[in-house]
Amino acid sequence: MYDDSTPVTAPPVVFPGQRGPETAYRAAHDLLSRRAPREALELLEPALEKEPGNTGLRALRAWAYLIGARLTRAEDELRALVEENPDDDWARHALGRSLERQSRLKEALPHLRLAAAMTGDPEHELAVLRVERRMAERGEKGFDDLV
Repeated sequence: MYDDSTPVTAPPVVFPGQRGPETAYRAAHDLLSRRAPREALELLEPALEKEPGNTGLRALRAWAYLIGARLTRAEDELRALVEENPDDDWARHALGRSLERQSRLKEALPHLRLAAAMTGDPEHELAVLRVERRMAERGEKGFDDLV
């Protein structure tokens, strides 16, 4: 009997003759979409050694850290990405989620709010509401309450 709760592992899709950061990016993205962060990191690290400033590869590494619950590493990578590109709504939202998962709600909220304002994405807006609610339940004040 098939149990659909068991993840199916498969190698990334790589075609013969493909090499370089583009291949690492595509293959790692494929692995991450199948929730295989360790395998994705195995592809990303050598590619990042060759191109340490590659923003796309770094974003995938941050995603792998998030999926793998390596939240401090995800936070560090995402902070650097946001600092380099403040209008990167994905990195900003992911940084907020990383902080939220570490129960650092007051730090997460500004990033989540900004990402929601930048995109209008309902999932981003729900993240803001979720954090605001958790803060209210804890009796913590948000940014609006301090002004």
